[in-house]
Amino acid sequence: MVDVLERMAAERACERLVYRYAQHVDFGGAAAVADLFTDDGVWLGADGRAMVGREAIRAAFAARQTMVQRQSRHVMTNVLVDVTSDDEATGIAYLTNYRHDSETGQAEHPAPAGHPKFMGEYHLDFRLVEGQWLIISLRFNLAFLRRRPAP
Repeated sequence: MVDVLERMAAERACERLVYRYAQHVDFGGAAAVADLFTDDGVWLGADGRAMVGREAIRAAFAARQTMVQRQSRHVMTNVLVDVTSDDEATGIAYLTNYRHDSETGQAEHPAPAGHPKFMGEYHLDFRLVEGQWLIISLRFNLAFLRRRPAP
């Protein structure tokens, strides 16, 4: 097992992957999310949608990157990483998502928001690959979903 300083460095590196993920999606660089994953990485959505492999993840997030009418913030909290071996770790992170799609075709700044769109948690597995921590798998569980207004 790794020593205390190595474990702390591994935990911090994995935490930074979680925060970097949110930053890429929220600030126009969503396709770069793929670079946070191993080549055979897996992204699993709450709806059962799955992306397998770095290139599939890149293609899906490149499509998200083109959504210029969307303003979002992925607020990541309660990030907890447990190092399970010299080169693997697991983690959980709570997600509160604020999102607004503008009817004008361009994101509004600031965007109107009554409350979060949804809340849930990411369950993650990490691996140390050639000196760099990467995400092996990310699974999203939905805990709360904002109701759509009645027509």
